Amino acid sequence: MSELNTVELISLGAGRMASAIIGGLLQNKRYQPAQIACTCGEDPSGPDLAQRTGIIFARDIGQHIPTASTILLACKPQQLDSLPGSYAQLTADKLVVSILAGVTLKRLRAVFPAARNIVRSMPNTPGQIGAGVTAYAPMVALAESDQLSLDAILGALGQFVQVDEDELDAVTALSGSGPAYVFAFVEALRDAGIQMGLSAGTASMLAVETLTGSSLLLKQTGQTPQALREAVTSPGGTTAAALRVFAEQDFAGLVARAMEAARTRSVELGNGK
Repeated sequence: MSELNTVELISLGAGRMASAIIGGLLQNKRYQPAQIACTCGEDPSGPDLAQRTGIIFARDIGQHIPTASTILLACKPQQLDSLPGSYAQLTADKLVVSILAGVTLKRLRAVFPAARNIVRSMPNTPGQIGAGVTAYAPMVALAESDQLSLDAILGALGQFVQVDEDELDAVTALSGSGPAYVFAFVEALRDAGIQMGLSAGTASMLAVETLTGSSLLLKQTGQTPQALREAVTSPGGTTAAALRVFAEQDFAGLVARAMEAARTRSVELGNGK
């Protein structure tokens, strides 16, 4: 590891996901605060992150890029084209890790033409508490040292898996946008409980804990969702009555159509629309 006053990792962006990554890296002692620098747009996210963690904040980050080995691209996708042109050469021979939704490797290569490798990744919001899942695709096979760096960055958010780039739009529709689907379902459970006469607090607690417990049961038992669903569904019982309504309304088809809409939008974003 380099001297503590040498910046090794730079984050172009300091939002929630970048903050989660940096927080995890520091907690895991992968870097010291003085080895990480960040910048941001015209907002307080960068100074706030630096104050909380002790990392370096610089409005003009170019001065720190030469010593860094890895660049975390965590700005908003629409800010990509407004990055200073000097970054094209300053990032020569760097590993660039992007968490920008929908931005293709081809487009990233146009912005960072001299990078030694570029990785496109799709994390999700549970990464903010280290419980996320991220899929990633590198431009070319990763060198061992770069794989270790990437594992540390994505591991700070939770679990991760390598996929082909042409699968990332589907990943975006499933796990990238997926937490919002789950939250919408919990909202619906809560609101239905309130309509049935439960207090808002009780309905909310029951909905959240039902989701949490069911997810843990699914993960820890290793059983399939189908097996667990069938185990709680007695013929002619209350669960069967509810699931029959789901089937009549084509619940599975509705989810598939929603995910297809998300994937289509991801493709559009990748094409700059």
